[in-house]
Amino acid sequence: MPLPGSDLSKKEQVAGMFDRIAGRYDFLNHFLSMGIDRGWRKKAINTLRPIQPKKILDVATGTGDLAIAALRLNPDKVTGVDISEGMMEIGRKKLADKHLDGIINLQYGDSEALPFSDNAFDAITCAYGVRNFEHLEKGLQQMNRVLRSGGRIAILEFSKPKTFPVKQLYQFYFRYILPALGKTVSKDATAYTYLPESVAAFPEGAQFCTILEQCGYKNVKARPLTFGITTLYTAEKG
Repeated sequence: MPLPGSDLSKKEQVAGMFDRIAGRYDFLNHFLSMGIDRGWRKKAINTLRPIQPKKILDVATGTGDLAIAALRLNPDKVTGVDISEGMMEIGRKKLADKHLDGIINLQYGDSEALPFSDNAFDAITCAYGVRNFEHLEKGLQQMNRVLRSGGRIAILEFSKPKTFPVKQLYQFYFRYILPALGKTVSKDATAYTYLPESVAAFPEGAQFCTILEQCGYKNVKARPLTFGITTLYTAEKG
């Protein structure tokens, strides 16, 4: 939980946290990852190319970066959902500036109660959002429900490097450098201490693959990227 002593639910806390840092989120996202995040999104989108998806859903879309990256697949429509109106407000401005608001639509949507019919999408993406789900399995099951048979998902999530010296450098950066930089730039003490804590608590790798299978997915794969700093999970609807 972002604020363990709070009476608010994790969902409410996460939405409020992202609302507060929305104005600085894109800068921090690229700065703190040293720009590597752009390559991660490109790899995620490329895994969907074989099925040529025309309707794509981006869950926990934030400011819409992954939704924008999905346009390289030439879809008819990309829908982004998030519980942070502050993040989507920044995203909508970005889309309008790029003249992409006709093909990408950002709307409020809770991962645990997606406002779409069954089998509505050919592909679903999610970048660094699943660890923020209040009930992980419920969110993954909802994604499975709105995905058509044979449709694919691509999920990016932070993970923990296992090899020396990357493991030690990563731990130091995530524990000390990132929270300090994040607090200084975003003016929010919570967001960038919550990030390493939420990554540490997330069931990564084989454990997350098992959860995906239990939620109705098949051909589940985990692909570590950049020494295991992040992991790309792919799967199909069972």
